[in-house]
Amino acid sequence: DIETTKWEKISPKSEFYLFIPREETLLKAYEKYPKITEVFILSNVGIVTARDNLTIHWSAEEAWTTVLNFSKMDNELARQAYNLGKDARDWKVEFAQKDLIESGLDKRKIIPILYRPFDIRYTYYTGRSRGFICMPRPEVMQHMMQENLGLVTVRQVAEGIFNHSFITDSIIESRLTLSNKGIAFLIPLYLYLDIDKKDLFSHKKEVEKRKPNIDSKILRLLSEVYSKEAPAEQIFYYIYAVLYSNTYREKYAEFLKIDFPRVPFTKDHKLFCRMAGYGNKLVELHLLKASELENPVTKFRGKGENDVEKVRYEKSCVYINNDQYFEGVHPEVWEYQVGG
Repeated sequence: DIETTKWEKISPKSEFYLFIPREETLLKAYEKYPKITEVFILSNVGIVTARDNLTIHWSAEEAWTTVLNFSKMDNELARQAYNLGKDARDWKVEFAQKDLIESGLDKRKIIPILYRPFDIRYTYYTGRSRGFICMPRPEVMQHMMQENLGLVTVRQVAEGIFNHSFITDSIIESRLTLSNKGIAFLIPLYLYLDIDKKDLFSHKKEVEKRKPNIDSKILRLLSEVYSKEAPAEQIFYYIYAVLYSNTYREKYAEFLKIDFPRVPFTKDHKLFCRMAGYGNKLVELHLLKASELENPVTKFRGKGENDVEKVRYEKSCVYINNDQYFEGVHPEVWEYQVGG
């Protein structure tokens, strides 16, 4: 009843005008932090292949064999052989084959792609839109074909909880973070200055010919606050640690659902360095490049062929089949979620 309901006054405002109650004091504090897209200069969504079963492969050899065979086939035969269905507006069998042939069928164009978290596969990349890959996003991806790191995040979270952050050293696919709504955005750490737009694969660029993809105002402000230069990689690692902080995710949970995450930079240089150290460790782990772990608690047990038949969790053990398992997996680790 309108007379007896206890109403709560809300103040919808720019830019989303949400008709829900929010902690306005906390929101004001959060909005003072820069968005991730304000910290970094260049970002874009991951590539859209339009036909994953044709363009994404488990190995470089499989990708190369597919490219060679597909490029020589009759249009309709290729459509049937690779189960491609009807042509779309921006992806057609004819366009894909033409792109491959005009690219010169160069094996150097077979490159790794981060398809899903921890799931590295291979594709053939020409950088031309509406070709073999529908939307290759070359303006960002060209920088990931050099020595680089890329931060992955989303603008919106459909699943209600922000778990959507990851790291890459290769190009990415747009649904990397497994979200129904939040398409993955890729943010390179460095931008290379002399890339040949006509031939992305002419040679690896020198690291001296690159600049941080971080806004100069952010670099200057941090240097002023810390009374010393804040290296680009350290800033990058700090941000990665913040995005994985449980405190950060819980405190700003409501705001992280609706827009790019904002980055609270600390004024404490020692804390900044400590967080950057955590971020560096996380990056190495998530890239599967950590040389060694401090006192690893998990062991692989049992004899067999190492076949993953049916995964189940039981008494701190993850079984991959009836005879083999990983022991020492704590419940909070088993339940931890990356992406949607």
